[in-house]
Amino acid sequence: MRAAVVPTLGSRLEILQRDVPAPARGQVLVRIEASGICHTDIHAARGDWPVTPTAPFVPGHEGVGVVEVLGDGVTEHQVGDRVALPWLGSACGSCRYCVSGWETLCEAQQNTGYSVDGAYADYAVADARFAVAVPAGVDPMDAAPLACAGLTTYKAVKVAGVRTGDLVSVVGIGGLGHLAVQYAVIAGATVVAIDVTADKLELAKQLGATYTVDAGVEDPAEAVQRLGGADVAIALAVQPDSISAAFASLRRGGRLVLVSLPKDGHLDLPVFDTVLKGISVIGSIVGTRQDLTEVFALHAAGRTRVIVEERSLEGINESFDDVLAGRTPARLVIRM
Repeated sequence: MRAAVVPTLGSRLEILQRDVPAPARGQVLVRIEASGICHTDIHAARGDWPVTPTAPFVPGHEGVGVVEVLGDGVTEHQVGDRVALPWLGSACGSCRYCVSGWETLCEAQQNTGYSVDGAYADYAVADARFAVAVPAGVDPMDAAPLACAGLTTYKAVKVAGVRTGDLVSVVGIGGLGHLAVQYAVIAGATVVAIDVTADKLELAKQLGATYTVDAGVEDPAEAVQRLGGADVAIALAVQPDSISAAFASLRRGGRLVLVSLPKDGHLDLPVFDTVLKGISVIGSIVGTRQDLTEVFALHAAGRTRVIVEERSLEGINESFDDVLAGRTPARLVIRM
């Protein structure tokens, strides 16, 4: 089978021929149909974060495909089922986080395309318990980005407690942001989309944003404050300045939801304003299997649109370059 492999951290990916893996007990072998390209895959390949993957490895945590072989003891799926392989590849199932509905905080978790080989390949093995069923009628090219970009932003809207009538700013309209706009609208919010690209701001309007702000032309915090200030600001852009502006855009009692992961990993926030204005700063990390099931259900019901651009596995390095340069309409998806 073909696989896009990170040979050493910081290197360009190589397309190699590998043996098709055999599923162990409790695993399924999945023939990959589509695999979304997430910025996290680039961080993984570069070794940007404090905990780095062990090279060589296969990235990709937005994989969707068909179950072809069941490992011993698998009862969750049948051969022929379509499933998604999200970031949360497995968790222990018994710690305080797993049993309380926060399996994404499990300290024993394994992550697809990071600590275990992912979906930039013709085939992948996955823990059957964490391979999430894709509803009939949902296109694999749509389902792939929903497995992370959709799941992550849906969870961010959820943990922010977005309510009808809230003003929600979505900072960064791209693979994640175009979906965040839609989930906030579904939750009943009025959305202001913030970006520096006119095409992405126009897309946000088409997807339900009431207001748009071009951060390259005007101060986004001042623009949002003129609207009364945001109840919730969802920070999806990686530039620290954009996150600081998101904080400054909040009204009293507002909630800043941190999703993006800047490489330097630090953010300065004014303690005085945070305390006196009753601001909440919330870290939101992907979502659970139940969250992804809800994301798929919304899409199957026609409530969301996924904007994708098809790419090939052989062009993975060029796709990474395009993501880094901001030359992508929303989400790039490899059709296998």
